[in-house]
Amino acid sequence: MTADRIETDVIQLLQGHRSIRKFTDQPVSDEMVTEIIRSGLAAATSSNLQGTTVIRVRNPETRAKIAEVAGGQAYIESAGAFFVWCADLHRSAIACEMHGGTFSAGMTEHFLIATVDCALAAQNALVAAESLGLGICYIGAIRNDPQVVADLLELPDHVYPVFGLCLGWPDQDPMRKPRLPLSVTLKEERYDESSDEAGIAAYDAEMRDYYRQRTGGKLDRAWSADMEALLGKESRPHMRTFLAERGFEMR
Repeated sequence: MTADRIETDVIQLLQGHRSIRKFTDQPVSDEMVTEIIRSGLAAATSSNLQGTTVIRVRNPETRAKIAEVAGGQAYIESAGAFFVWCADLHRSAIACEMHGGTFSAGMTEHFLIATVDCALAAQNALVAAESLGLGICYIGAIRNDPQVVADLLELPDHVYPVFGLCLGWPDQDPMRKPRLPLSVTLKEERYDESSDEAGIAAYDAEMRDYYRQRTGGKLDRAWSADMEALLGKESRPHMRTFLAERGFEMR
């Protein structure tokens, strides 16, 4: 512990997270996977919905097809283990009807609960994996064509793939990507944005330095430029139709 920072093994683990995109050939044991997923599913869950289903994908052909959907991210195929994390209302709908009720499909609140549940559970699993020395990488790009992923995994209605997760033994030691300063993201009492632009400008400079170091000077990019690229255009507009067709009508 230092004078101005509290340090524990858990805090160091959390603050040292990096995405790993290159893995060794060493397998991840089934026993490790079981405990990692069990740890994930121990996360908080709203109203005890437990709206998460995890599908481990071992078949190389299936992995290759998912990698193609995700824009050719080869580590989906090379990782020691690969999972698709799904927000699941199908199972709880069955339970509702077993108890004599009628499932009220298409509620936005239920969609949010299941999606948040899934994200919380996956992050718990990530921490468990990293505590064992493993590396991970989330794959949001499976939503490039979620219908292909849903068909490959035979997902029923009221279940959708939120993201993939690569898991394996790291074969690289990348720099930790800086985060926005707390002066921008931690507010006191109210949403005070008076110093946010200055904080973002400072962060832009930090990110430029990070990318220059990480790429040997080949990349010079600011966070605000990344946000313009992300938010300055439509992003996966097919998701609304896809979700509605799976029963997530957002009413």
